[in-house]
Amino acid sequence: MADNTTAPLPPTGNQPPAISKTRTFFRRLGSSIALWSFVLAALFLGELNIGGFNARPLSDILFLIVMLAIAGLGLDEFYKLIEKAGYACFRGWGIVGGLLLMASTFLYVQGSIITNRQPSKANDFETGILIIFVLGLCFRQFMAKRGGSGLLRISTTLFGLMYVPWLLNFIQKLHFFPDTLGPHGDRIEIEGSFYVLYFILVTKFSDLGAYVTGSLIGKHKMIPRISPNKTWEGFGGAIVISALVSVGFYCLAKKHLYGMNLLHAIVLGVLLSTTAVVGDLIESIFKREAKVKDSGTWFPGIGGILDLMDSLLFNAPLMYLYLRHVLTA
Repeated sequence: MADNTTAPLPPTGNQPPAISKTRTFFRRLGSSIALWSFVLAALFLGELNIGGFNARPLSDILFLIVMLAIAGLGLDEFYKLIEKAGYACFRGWGIVGGLLLMASTFLYVQGSIITNRQPSKANDFETGILIIFVLGLCFRQFMAKRGGSGLLRISTTLFGLMYVPWLLNFIQKLHFFPDTLGPHGDRIEIEGSFYVLYFILVTKFSDLGAYVTGSLIGKHKMIPRISPNKTWEGFGGAIVISALVSVGFYCLAKKHLYGMNLLHAIVLGVLLSTTAVVGDLIESIFKREAKVKDSGTWFPGIGGILDLMDSLLFNAPLMYLYLRHVLTA
């Protein structure tokens, strides 16, 4: 979520005219609708059955392409923030490693190669990939021609991998969440795509609630040294709006949300909105360190991929863990 929280840059002689909050709001809204419509199409294309045509393989490929694009572009933006902040990293190795992590996890959880999918085994598989990546970074430092802190390069590169593709991988784990056993021993299909849709809607409406409420009545700053525009009123608006959207979506799609009830919908609405704000503040720290307003320029009114995904990155594992350990326990 773009928060426009970085301290303003010193004025120059050719400053562009300020954009009104209303125009900024509609730019953000338009960019979000355009992108998320494409993402949701990738999620639900496989449900279509036109003339006996099975769209599932095409849907899975499109989903993988979207995830790889988000991970690759997001990692590139993150490593550029690192470099602008004056730190060193292995940007190329980090991007390649992140894409391999996303692709290998997809092949595991999608089910075409390994049919006996279990969440615990998926996590073990992913841990193995991370271990190989760390060893690869150490090898890369051995081969480095220039001096410099190997500890810093390895640390920043590894953190980028954990911050972007590793957190994004929980969206894949949600989307391809395996079937579970019901209370009577019957096998129940978990419609993971609906949980992905659910947590994205709740999170983005939390962003919207925070932005609108903070713009209209926000007066009390949360953490001005990190995010000057974040207010407690906006935080309250985020919680209220996301809780309402959570309950509303549950009422409309309860048959697709195994294990969900009204109490879970309220709890998740509050939890996801709170974590969304925290995720936004975390990215604000990185941007302030790099002295930039936005992580990129891909989306008018929003900024870059990281500005769009910051509130989702920590909500994806939260939704996954809640589904695995609470809703399907």
